[in-house]
Amino acid sequence: MAADPRVFFAAERTLLAWIRTAIAMVGLGFVVARFGLFLQLFEHQAQLPASHHVSPWIGAALALLGAMLAAVQSWQHARFVRTLGADELPPRYSTAVAPMLGFAVALAGGMLATVLMM
Repeated sequence: MAADPRVFFAAERTLLAWIRTAIAMVGLGFVVARFGLFLQLFEHQAQLPASHHVSPWIGAALALLGAMLAAVQSWQHARFVRTLGADELPPRYSTAVAPMLGFAVALAGGMLATVLMM
C-alpha cells in the first residue's frame, strides 16, 4: 500500500504560511522604517527640534527578522522533505519550488533591511 502524499502537501502548506508571515513582517518593517521618514519631514515642516528616531532601526530589524524566518522555515522544510520516502511524494512534482520561494523572500528581506539601515 502506498503512503499518503498528503503529508508532503501539509508540510508545503505550512511552509507557504510561514513565507506569507515572513512577507508580512518584511512589509511591516518597511512601513515602520518609512514612518520615521514621515516623522522627520513633519518635524522639519512644523519647525520642531529634531529628535532621533529609532523607527528606521526597528523597521530594519523587522525586515531582517522576516528574512530570517523565511530562510529558517525553508531550510526546515527542505530537511523534512528529505526524510520522506519516494512513495510519500507526488509523482512528477518539483519539491524545490516552495523552498526556493522562501529563500528568495529571505534574500529580498535581507536586501531591504540593508537598504533601510543605510
